[in-house]
Amino acid sequence: MSKPVVGLVGTGVMGKSMGRNLMKEGYPLHIYTRTKSKASDLVDEGTVWEDSVAMLAQQSDIILTIVGYPHDVEGIYFGTEGILANARPDSYVIDMTTSSPSLAERINQEARAKQIHALDAPVSGGDIGARNATLSIMVGADEESTFSHVLPVFEAMGSNIVHQGPAGAGQHTKLCNQIAIAAGMMGVVEAILYAENAGLDPKRVLQSIESGAAGSWSLSNLAPRMIDQDFSPGFYVKHFIKDMTLAIESAEQMKVPVPGLVLAKQLYEELSKNGGDNDGTQALYKYYQLMKEF
Repeated sequence: MSKPVVGLVGTGVMGKSMGRNLMKEGYPLHIYTRTKSKASDLVDEGTVWEDSVAMLAQQSDIILTIVGYPHDVEGIYFGTEGILANARPDSYVIDMTTSSPSLAERINQEARAKQIHALDAPVSGGDIGARNATLSIMVGADEESTFSHVLPVFEAMGSNIVHQGPAGAGQHTKLCNQIAIAAGMMGVVEAILYAENAGLDPKRVLQSIESGAAGSWSLSNLAPRMIDQDFSPGFYVKHFIKDMTLAIESAEQMKVPVPGLVLAKQLYEELSKNGGDNDGTQALYKYYQLMKEF
């Protein structure tokens, strides 16, 4: 049996590797991104380029989107040239952008009115997880059958896939993830700086602490990059600030105190002001170094 045609909107740091993994599993892949040249390598590898979101939606059985900001999501889903106006009835639309839970609920409501199945499925694992198809995928879908239908597609991209609940539940779960990372990243940076200033070999320190109670994905994967002064993005600072803003707004609506998250956002905003927008999140180390100089 032939596999469904997958349409992918967004071929950035994460999306490009996700697309490649879908192709490896035999899914016919159609792509669209605002700058065609950025997807030229995928086209050379056998994907089909579509000239618009509308054309991609018309040609696809399952449509994945992973873009930058909630306003980008709105722009590609709504309007006469958007996904929902052009996707076929009984097709599946899956937003994998980290976005707002309320926007996920709105997409789901409008999709249902057009007999389209909608899921929100943000991911975690950075460039490494996307490349190795080991992403954590957090899924919001009203029906278990909707989740089950697209599970093989998720399995081509990730290794930890959980149906969290109805529309919006995936986005709420991803914001929990970002809250945990934000405060944790401050601890990782401070531990590395402490080790360096105590005259220790920070990589040897990692050998002792990463498998104990202090262990985390950030400690194992991003601390070595800090030590090597490698600030290339697995996930952009500017997008992390966006995620923290969404989490703070949602927490305020629920009257949940998040002082650690608020502080982390302030530090990342200072990093952004110092030219760090397009660095990876591990570049918080650079801002701490700046603070140490003053």
